Amino acid sequence: MSIRATVNYHVKSAEPQAFEFDVDGIIGNLISPELVPTDITVRDLRTDPASVTFAGDGIAFLKDKSRVTDFDQAGKWKPTYEEEIAALLRSGLGAVDVTVFDHTVRIDDQCAERKPARNVHNDYSKKGAEQRLVDLLGDARAKEYAQGHYGFVNIWRPVKHTIKTSPLGFVRPASMDAGDWMNIELIYPDRLGQILGVAANERHDWFYMSNMTPDEVVIFNIFDNQGRPHLAHSTLDLHEQAEATTPRMSIETRTLVRYCS
Repeated sequence: MSIRATVNYHVKSAEPQAFEFDVDGIIGNLISPELVPTDITVRDLRTDPASVTFAGDGIAFLKDKSRVTDFDQAGKWKPTYEEEIAALLRSGLGAVDVTVFDHTVRIDDQCAERKPARNVHNDYSKKGAEQRLVDLLGDARAKEYAQGHYGFVNIWRPVKHTIKTSPLGFVRPASMDAGDWMNIELIYPDRLGQILGVAANERHDWFYMSNMTPDEVVIFNIFDNQGRPHLAHSTLDLHEQAEATTPRMSIETRTLVRYCS
């Protein structure tokens, strides 16, 4: 079954574009580049199965029950959860080394510090990924990784409740044109980064998995130095979604993965 949703595409421009985070020292204060709300059709893989694989499409939906149920700010859960994530990527992707370096809990609430990302994007450009590799490992180890096969992989999981509203949607890589991508700068108080924004294209083949539970995860590729596909993605504002009785809550974990060469 397909549904209708709205996403916010980026706009091609000759001028530099950027997101500025925590502006004026206020956590969550964000300045965004120009975005265009666009209605799309999205395939629900729960009711309309289509083959997607990590090797071919850079994405996999998996059952994965965690021992962690409360991702509070104190962070005592991190060692347990990071051990689970590393084991999942080793068994699921054949990774030989996994570095977990970031967790973001997002809540779809106006008062939340980190809300769902409502722009069509991929988390790193090539430049951004290569800089992040150096930031994490230092120059010497980064060069060692670059001589082999490495990638940045995200793991997304619902928290506490089944996702009924504002799910995460993806564009099948084969439906993207090279000209759809654009570089978007990220300006943080303490560092700079660069992502890939995405311009609208009627060819885009959108899909998602409805009613994901905390016992399910989606693993998706962000960058791969040997060309494995990466995915444009965004929160979906579903046209016919029920009114939320509890806000959508999710955790997105970012990892650096090294594979056998």
